[in-house]
Amino acid sequence: MILEIATLYVSAGRQKKFEEDFRTARQYISSIKGFKSLTLQKNVEQNNKYILLVKWEKIEDHLIGFRQSKIYNQWKELLHHYYDPFPVVEHYETVLEELK
Repeated sequence: MILEIATLYVSAGRQKKFEEDFRTARQYISSIKGFKSLTLQKNVEQNNKYILLVKWEKIEDHLIGFRQSKIYNQWKELLHHYYDPFPVVEHYETVLEELK
């Protein structure tokens, strides 16, 4: 399992519209083979900062299956104009996990 983490900075004053559009955009990413889950969290101290956590079966599901799909263009058109600066996206794999 791969965890994609993206830190998103939304242009000031556009947070509410971004959140509305993100609710629409999530259908695009969740339709991709290998998609497992998505969480969007808003920073408490900095109200234009978000973190996006997406779980994928394999890294290729994100980099090829999603990013090279026609659906990605719809995602990009709906969301990318909100970001300032453009997000840094990283991928992680679990080394250790403990749940309670």
